[in-house]
Amino acid sequence: QVQLVESGGGLVQPGGSLRLSCAASGFTFRYYTMSWDRQAPGKERELVARIGAAGTVGNYADSVKGRLTISRDNAKNTVYRQLNSLKPEDTAEYYCNRVDGNYWGHGTQLTVSS
Repeated sequence: QVQLVESGGGLVQPGGSLRLSCAASGFTFRYYTMSWDRQAPGKERELVARIGAAGTVGNYADSVKGRLTISRDNAKNTVYRQLNSLKPEDTAEYYCNRVDGNYWGHGTQLTVSS
């Protein structure tokens, strides 16, 4: 059974940084492309960044380019998302996704506010 569990969300002040983690289980993690997506209140879910099985990074959303790093540790079955210079508009529920098969975690909330 595929499971994706996000963690690391919280309340952060503007200008701060936060790393989110997504622990995967139930499949051979190292074979799959993973992504981070987010959904802000009242908005559609959007792709934030994607990382291939071998670590090839792509598909950064324009809103996070230069501020976001997506990475993965295949030994730990975990994908990470580091977002710097946080802005109030980064406030959203952040979801981990296994692209093949469209599996989603339950999300973790990030709120950027002073």
